[in-house]
Amino acid sequence: MYDIITIGSATRDVFLVTDQYRVVSSNDFSSGQGICLGLGSKLNVDKLIFSCGGGGANAAVTFARQGFKTASIGVVGNDLNGIELIHALEKEGIDTSHFQQHSHDFTGYSSILVGPKGERTILSYKGEGHHFNANSVPLEELQTKWLYLDSLGGNFELLERAVTWAVKNGVQLATNPGVRELQHGREKLAPLLRSFKIVAMNQEEASLLTGIEFNKEEELFKALNDLVDGIVIMTQGERGVMVSDGEKTYRAGIPKEAPQVERTGAGDAFNSAFVAQYARTPDDIQKCIQLGIANATSVVSQYGAMSGILKKDDHGMWPPVEILVV
Repeated sequence: MYDIITIGSATRDVFLVTDQYRVVSSNDFSSGQGICLGLGSKLNVDKLIFSCGGGGANAAVTFARQGFKTASIGVVGNDLNGIELIHALEKEGIDTSHFQQHSHDFTGYSSILVGPKGERTILSYKGEGHHFNANSVPLEELQTKWLYLDSLGGNFELLERAVTWAVKNGVQLATNPGVRELQHGREKLAPLLRSFKIVAMNQEEASLLTGIEFNKEEELFKALNDLVDGIVIMTQGERGVMVSDGEKTYRAGIPKEAPQVERTGAGDAFNSAFVAQYARTPDDIQKCIQLGIANATSVVSQYGAMSGILKKDDHGMWPPVEILVV
């Protein structure tokens, strides 16, 4: 019996640190901003860092370091990057025996452009992430208390099958769905989202799902909350997070004194830590938010989405967090 199983993306990441691009304001982007590079230029990269990532893998590392018996299911290619990913997870004590390894494509790969203030843009190649075989995920053979679903490469069949299996077997569900799942649309996803205890996404993803403009925060969060019977989390980057348990809405910001190197994996860190604490103290939402903020704050203080993930006994690294309750 596992405490939690994650199903989702697993990638090899390379961080390209440079001050050679400019941030521009433009309505062509859902966030209202984009980056600009000189066309035809050769730009200097100041620092190069390789690491492992992907939402499913990142969440699994959080759960393992928080002391949960954890398994992770993803898909990688028959290549060196796939081998590195599997080894990184096994080093954390995570069961990877149900990982899929295919030869159709390369292991998912992300090139992450990082600016001098930690802002970043991710160029994501899903690779084998597109080839998740729903029928090869042996749900009927598994026993777990929680199932955490991350990006499934848009595989609606796998999402539907996993939710049906979890409901039938009394397994608690949490999700941070990927963009390709959200593109299936609100009407198709709404019946499935009702079955989740915790649903998390960032504000841009919430805008995609609900069809409401990114900057209409209150309207956006209310629409997202109406879609979910359980707890709703909407991460907002540097502005913090909004959480609703159906009765109260909580707001928390990122501690201003916290150092930031780059923000890749901050959302994964918050969401997975929130779920981990909720599994321990379901009646203390504020404590769940506190661990989420602490984990995200630690992750953004280093390059890579896994390096800064907190361990269970790292309470001394929890920064003070002001949580407003509406």
